[in-house]
Parts: sequence; structure tokens; C-alpha cells
Amino acid sequence: MNLGLLKFFLIVLFFSNQLLSEPLQKKYANFKLLDKISNKLTTKTIAVNDSDLIGTLNIKVYACFTKPPDEIPEDYVLIDIKDNFQDESKSIYKGWMISSSPDVTPLQHPIYDLWLLGCSNDKTS
Repeated sequence: MNLGLLKFFLIVLFFSNQLLSEPLQKKYANFKLLDKISNKLTTKTIAVNDSDLIGTLNIKVYACFTKPPDEIPEDYVLIDIKDNFQDESKSIYKGWMISSSPDVTPLQHPIYDLWLLGCSNDKTS
């Protein structure tokens, strides 16, 4: 019984160490945008705490994080999207977007599909 309890605590200790590792903050968020009407793909890199226009979408990036290299690759970004075609003061999407699961946090838009490619520290990635 004591040996089983010891194994249990060793397993919990091993996995809890991985859960405590902090994500790495990056300087740029890399996006891909699909225009469903023209079937055109656009790739754009936006700096954190900056905004940029892709099509009619104004995308503001607040934070971009990636998991440490010793963990399963995952990037996530906190964004605010406004459509300049509609009322500019109203957000059409505000929240986190995850690179590995774009369908979990999708942008619901009749013309555009947007997904996060990843986070980086240089603008060329």
C-alpha cells in the first residue's frame, strides 16, 4: 500500500512540475486571413500592443504567448477585432484565439476566416 502511494505522489509531482511552467511572451502575432468571396489568403504579422488592418478587419493585439520548448507546441493571442465596414466602435470578436484549435475560438464573420499561425519575437516569422 505504501509503495502505491509513493508511486502516486511521484507521478503527481512529475506532472505538476509541467503544469507550473509559465508561457513565454512574444512580440508578434502571425495571422492568416481567408477572404471567402475571392478565395484569397493573406498572411499578416502584427506587433503586440499594436493594431493593423487586414481587409476590412481592424485587429488589435494585446498579448501573444507560446508554451516553453519542452512542452507541446501551443500559441495563443488576446485580440480585439472590429469590422470597418460596419460600426467601427463595436467589436465583432474579443478574446483569446488558440493556434492549434481555431474552431474552438472562431471568428464568426460572413466574409472572413481568421486564424492564428503562431507567436514570434521577430517580424519575419
